[in-house]
Amino acid sequence: MNEGQSNTNVPRLIIGAPQGRSGKTTFTLGLLRAFARQGMIVQPFKKGPDYIDASWHTAAAGNTCRNLDSFFMGKQEICSSVSQQSFGKAITIIEGAMGLYDGLDLQGSSSTAEIAKVTRTPVLLVVDATRMTRSIAAMVMGYQHFDPEVHIVGVVLNKVARARHEKMAREAIEEFCKIPVVGAIPKDVNLTIPDRHLGLVTNVEMHETNKLIEYLADIICEHVDLDQVLALAQRAPRLPQYEDIAEQNAFKYPKKTRSITPKIGFIKDASFSFYYPENLEALRNMGADIVPINALVDNQLPEDLDGLYIGGGFPEVFAAELEDNRALRMEIRRAGENGLPIYAECGGLMYLGRSIITPSQNFEMVGLLPLDTQMESKPQGHGYTIMEANSDQNWFDDKSVIKGHEFHNSRVINLAPYVKFGLKVKRGYGIDGQHDGICYKNVFASYNHIHALGCPRWAEHMVKLATGYKQTKWTLDERVAEQ
Repeated sequence: MNEGQSNTNVPRLIIGAPQGRSGKTTFTLGLLRAFARQGMIVQPFKKGPDYIDASWHTAAAGNTCRNLDSFFMGKQEICSSVSQQSFGKAITIIEGAMGLYDGLDLQGSSSTAEIAKVTRTPVLLVVDATRMTRSIAAMVMGYQHFDPEVHIVGVVLNKVARARHEKMAREAIEEFCKIPVVGAIPKDVNLTIPDRHLGLVTNVEMHETNKLIEYLADIICEHVDLDQVLALAQRAPRLPQYEDIAEQNAFKYPKKTRSITPKIGFIKDASFSFYYPENLEALRNMGADIVPINALVDNQLPEDLDGLYIGGGFPEVFAAELEDNRALRMEIRRAGENGLPIYAECGGLMYLGRSIITPSQNFEMVGLLPLDTQMESKPQGHGYTIMEANSDQNWFDDKSVIKGHEFHNSRVINLAPYVKFGLKVKRGYGIDGQHDGICYKNVFASYNHIHALGCPRWAEHMVKLATGYKQTKWTLDERVAEQ
């Protein structure tokens, strides 16, 4: 999509549900793949900060899934993301989170319904039909009228017992709610994806990911009217144009102004897979060269590296493999001690510590930061966060407010008393309920995850630090050459 090009006529649907565990995700995955099978180019979105569902959407659709979140993003940024990413696509599917109206407060802020209203996107409601027939119509009608600005245009019945069950529920909905039932999916124990404490298991861990998605698509093709779903999406109104959407393009980062191109590595493998595509794009758009690193198999950092980004994931699951790759761990430690800018989130924080302690074993990690992390059976931090940047750090503007999120089952122990923190917790837990963002030399490591759209200056600061590091290396090389 060219700069300044508008794309407001987007065929789209939001997949919502009365509550979590209704079958939204399995239905969405099957739907994405079913449309892709027909040769359609499909754009997936996930409401909320979730990394894992988004990775499954990407696998199912064959296009990178994006997140939409009104806690991080303004209205114009949300609509701009949908507009730009949907350009040239046949249909856009946005999967909701939790129940349709569930949000942070009584007003339902940051809910799926809010995304539906901001983008004026019709909702397809997935309903768990277990032990209900006519009562489903009463429930759907309540969702229709709870907020008149939310437009529910169809229903998918999930976990239908038999033909008579489907007939009674379908007739009740279509008679009393005046909207179509576009599909009825039978009970099937195979229509599940394994869980972990953070939700779905990441698709990179499942060797038969594609086989499962194909199976889900088979079910959708057999039990859902795809033509009717497409027709509902094509009736979606134009995306709204908010006051400053024309002037403030959410994806228009500052153009590269430096002649220097710093090289920033990011660790992307089964252990570290939590990255928003917008974060990587922001670094590229600021002029950095982005190179992937696999901490499980690569035994050295890329040559001439000027910065390192370590996202979240499940390092505790792959702790033995990470420990075995001692060569890379030691090289990262040396690079950090020598001033390499390193930004680490959650799993990255755990990796940079001395060890990860699980119930069965201790695993040695990088040892760059004076701390250990211990796995617990319950979340130690969960939900949206608000942080304030301290002055004694160089990754964020002083006193700036940083919106993010955290979800971790580990906690920091044996933390050295001299450690400096870069963030003050206003909402959330962070490392100790009051602080987050451990600062050491040019290292910044926190439990807090950020999204570049909600914190656009982050990329600018990281590229600036990497550029400064590169220039320092040049200066040192010149001095050596003179000698």
